Amino acid sequence: MTYDRLVCANCAAPVTEGRCPVCRASRERMREREQGLFAGISPAALAALLVALLAALALLAHQTV
Repeated sequence: MTYDRLVCANCAAPVTEGRCPVCRASRERMREREQGLFAGISPAALAALLVALLAALALLAHQTV
């Protein structure tokens, strides 16, 4: 979820406007979370990537034997 759709429970304004300290703190927390290494990838995509990596490793191990 992006913070542009969130409404602050403290001041009932959109979090993106940052009207109160709670809004500003939530906005900063969301920005930090978005900047992670795998922040743009969904959990399902990460699981599929892991399965594909394991399959490739198994195939490589089978061919070397």
